[in-house]
Amino acid sequence: MSHSTLTTSHAAARCAQGQCILVLQGGGALGAYQGGVYEVLASVHRDPDWVAGVSIGAINASIIAGNAPELRLKRLREFWERVSAPMPTGLDALLRGDLRSAFNEFSAARGVLFGVPGFFAPRIPGADWHPRGTLGAISHYDTTPLAATLERLVDFDRINDGRTRLSVGAVNVRTGNYEYFDSATRRLDARHVIASGALPPGFPPVEIDGEHYWDGGLVSNTPLQYVLDQPAKQRRMIFQVDLFSALGRVPRSMGEVAMREKDIRFSSRTRLNTDHAVSGRRLADAARRLLDKLPPKLRDDPDVREIQAGLEAHGGSVEIVHLIYRSKHYETQSKDYEFSRRSMTEHWDAGIADMTRTLDDPAWRALDPDAPGVHVFDVPAADETLSEEQRS
Repeated sequence: MSHSTLTTSHAAARCAQGQCILVLQGGGALGAYQGGVYEVLASVHRDPDWVAGVSIGAINASIIAGNAPELRLKRLREFWERVSAPMPTGLDALLRGDLRSAFNEFSAARGVLFGVPGFFAPRIPGADWHPRGTLGAISHYDTTPLAATLERLVDFDRINDGRTRLSVGAVNVRTGNYEYFDSATRRLDARHVIASGALPPGFPPVEIDGEHYWDGGLVSNTPLQYVLDQPAKQRRMIFQVDLFSALGRVPRSMGEVAMREKDIRFSSRTRLNTDHAVSGRRLADAARRLLDKLPPKLRDDPDVREIQAGLEAHGGSVEIVHLIYRSKHYETQSKDYEFSRRSMTEHWDAGIADMTRTLDDPAWRALDPDAPGVHVFDVPAADETLSEEQRS
């Protein structure tokens, strides 16, 4: 899990010029990709101001926010090594082509049957063991191991002290409404993180203050829109790290149908969120120009003052760097619950490679951070031509 030495002065300066925010999508075992992205980010900016996540992104986010900068990478690695299974000696060299796909399916099936250490354990089947209305009756796995892991790896006192803001998304089971648990507005503990990743029917809902919550990915698998909606007068640099790609080819088999459907369902319309932000900023800029044209007698109108207050609350420019994990050709629909050590390492290394290319890319480096508006930089796959899309 090493990466090449970067010329970091430019990237560090860019990160330091405003609020640095890390936004992490859900995606189960694919979340190791976010660890690789963070490893490179940490080399240029050791202390993000705000980390927001959903599901596995919430777990990664809590580990980052809940540790001192010098411990974050160590704790992330500890988590991913804990939940990933090492490969039998000598097997690694044999896994090529179809054998690799078969191994991944076997690894995923092992997790389904026996659970994942430090994460979840299967419940004993049988109706007599799980009376109606109990957690065992409405879920296949027990997430108590995850609670113990989080308590060991995450300092929630540090999070609640406000040193690094943490926001995690979940869905209220009773109302169906989305809710963000945000350390800026309430005290957080392991329950809030586990709730964000409580995907039914595998995992049970988590009770918090008399309400029950499921995985935020049921409604939106990324907290990007929540972050964009928060007031901010200063410039924001947002690293949006997705684990499912909305773009993909037409399936050629039923297995590919299942994988493509999952990609579409959990990609969570990230592009729609950024397009909405760009459109909203254009309207805001038009409103500012219109207010400047008003005669003096109208500028003290209560409606005008309210509009001005709203514009000032969202006055800073926004730069969104969008990274997406691209599936390997041998990965199947089980990629998000296949926890082999080899796959974990590959996902982590892919995050390192993509983030390294991003910070070294001339188009991103040439973008004027002081230019007003919303600027979106998409990081394509390694074999594609890198491009930058600037919108204002």
